[in-house]
Amino acid sequence: MMRLWFSARPHSPAMLLAMTILTPLASAMGQEPVLSAAAASSTATTGEKDVTRPSSAPETMTVTARLDRARMQLQPSTGATVHAFSRRALETIPGGDNAGLNSVLLQAPGVAQDSYGQIHVRGDHNEVQFRLDGVQLPEGMNVFGQTLMTRFADNLSLSTGALPVQYGFLQAAVVDITTKNGTTNKGGNVSIYGGARDYFFPSAQYGGQYGKWDYFFTADYVHDRVGIENTTASFNAPHDLSNQYHFLGHLRYTVDENTRISLIAGVSNAEYQLPNNGGQPLFDQNYTALLPNAPGSGDLNEHQKEITDFAILSLQKEIGAFSLQTSVFSRYSSLGYSPDPNLGDLAYMGISQHAERSVMSTGTQSDVTWRVRPDHTIRFGFQVFAERNITKADATVFDANDQMINIHTGNGRTGDIYGLYVQDEWRPLRNVTVNYGLRFDGVGEYTNEHQLSPRINVVWRAWKGGVLHAGYSRYFTPPPFEVVGGTDLQQFANTSGAAASNGSSTVKSERDHYFDAGIEQTILPGWRVSFDAYYKLAHNLIDEGQFGAPIILSGFNYRRGQVNGYEFSTSYDRGPLSLYGNFAWSRAIGKDITSAQFNFAADDLAYISQHWIHLDHDQRWTASAGGAYTFFHRTGHPTRLSATMVYGSGLRQDSDVPNGGVIPQYATFNMSVVQSFRDLFHSRFLRTTQLRLDVTNLFDHPYMLRSGTGIGVGAPQYGLRRTILTGISQSF
Repeated sequence: MMRLWFSARPHSPAMLLAMTILTPLASAMGQEPVLSAAAASSTATTGEKDVTRPSSAPETMTVTARLDRARMQLQPSTGATVHAFSRRALETIPGGDNAGLNSVLLQAPGVAQDSYGQIHVRGDHNEVQFRLDGVQLPEGMNVFGQTLMTRFADNLSLSTGALPVQYGFLQAAVVDITTKNGTTNKGGNVSIYGGARDYFFPSAQYGGQYGKWDYFFTADYVHDRVGIENTTASFNAPHDLSNQYHFLGHLRYTVDENTRISLIAGVSNAEYQLPNNGGQPLFDQNYTALLPNAPGSGDLNEHQKEITDFAILSLQKEIGAFSLQTSVFSRYSSLGYSPDPNLGDLAYMGISQHAERSVMSTGTQSDVTWRVRPDHTIRFGFQVFAERNITKADATVFDANDQMINIHTGNGRTGDIYGLYVQDEWRPLRNVTVNYGLRFDGVGEYTNEHQLSPRINVVWRAWKGGVLHAGYSRYFTPPPFEVVGGTDLQQFANTSGAAASNGSSTVKSERDHYFDAGIEQTILPGWRVSFDAYYKLAHNLIDEGQFGAPIILSGFNYRRGQVNGYEFSTSYDRGPLSLYGNFAWSRAIGKDITSAQFNFAADDLAYISQHWIHLDHDQRWTASAGGAYTFFHRTGHPTRLSATMVYGSGLRQDSDVPNGGVIPQYATFNMSVVQSFRDLFHSRFLRTTQLRLDVTNLFDHPYMLRSGTGIGVGAPQYGLRRTILTGISQSF
């Protein structure tokens, strides 16, 4: 399903760029974007400039748009299910650019929310890959924070289903972010946003174009007391302060009309207090005497710090019938956990440990398109990641004689993952597109495996406004390097930190057969509906869980897994009114845990080896909806009113069997009012002034995300209670 949002302002540079970028993408899917008459008219009369004439803003914009279009054609989503968010859509969601990416993605069909800012797409855990301008970022350690900021995106898309062969490694969904550029985002913007719970969020961005250079930068600082979900249903979470810093920058140099070099870099630094959960029992009643100064469980002082740095250097080139983009990239990500300094962790969990984990990833990616003839387009490319993972911890535990001892553990591993692909987009008939190809992937890290994966998608534009698609993809998903760590069970034997069981088999790569089919129909101009169904049959299905006090996810396998479901979506976008609604049903089950068994109780392992169980992130029903209307949209002071809704039938919790219960269902509503003033101060320097009011959880509905029970589930987690935030931003 693709929903495209456009303003109706004719001759808008942003409109022309969005038209140029998204039209070929929609065409590749057998779909056509919804455009206003004014937009269609202005685009129809826009031709390419003579590049031998002196440089000018329109000429630069045309070259930028053409190269952006060529980049998008390198990675079509033919046959996949694509949900697109334009710049207008991003601004319409309550919070706008201040909203986290997870809040944006929850408005797409089949996306369920979880604690720590995690999302689950179509019943998978965290197997979502993020791309910036088509370049895949290696996985990082982020659990709470988000390195990528919404305000850095000009538009983004969420692709799911039977993906073409250019998408490898993480394949539950692909989030592809088209970054802002200085050519179409000239000038700057500063904003102050904040309100309840000490929320303070200043930000700034600036972009411009000088000759062949194009630049865009944005930075922000976040201070609040809602860094991690509350462990109770109370209005305010105890001990929940967070401070976060983010920076993202984009620098591009257009060598000529066929060549462009770009650099994208980002920095994220976040520190969190872990909320407390009072009234918890001691790990052992003897600890009252052994640890007389231990604080109550409601007074623990635990912290976690996350750092991520990355950079991407890309060359884009057009050579006759060939288009290519080749990139080199690097990403460093680390996570550190500090326990309660008064041994509170030891009192309540039997172990107190300073834990650190980091991963350094460096790699390259190249994608090439060869337009052989009008009915055949060949695409091929490769990806290679070289990674270094380091894990270390200093733990304090009690030995068999109730004496405190210190245990140091640490290990490092260097490995690589790689993939190469080739595919042919064939149009045997005017209204039929067949995209078929092969992908070869391998991993040499904690496990050494490889696989050859065929994939095929068929798109049929059967009648006016109607598009049908069906596809099959063979997937190979290496275990995320950063969530797999070595362990020495013998060091903790006969101590209070002993593992629940002794099995420690290596986490293996997941191998899937994935089937997807759907239909999309345009009912009226601006109104679309779609239906999609999918089925995944998995071997060595990868799941992740939190085991222990540090909120560091650890991976493990189910020998067999099944995921299936369906999605319904509809949207209406015409003039000042936009409406959408999504509804999804999903089932995700697994059987027989075959790796990292030391994290699980022996009784659970025995039961799961013989019975299918629901995965802890399995949510049967998921829905989202939203709408926006702009009053006075033809004036210089438009007022936009918008609202969104998220519904979940509840993730899993334990009952008499592992993951046999369901958390209570919930529905939350958010709203936003944005008042804009163009040239409020009648200044040649100051442009649009914007005031906003956002309310999260409008009806203050207490709801639970996690109960604290289930396979790989840590402390209880509750959703944010009603929060009122206001802001002002000024463009110049």
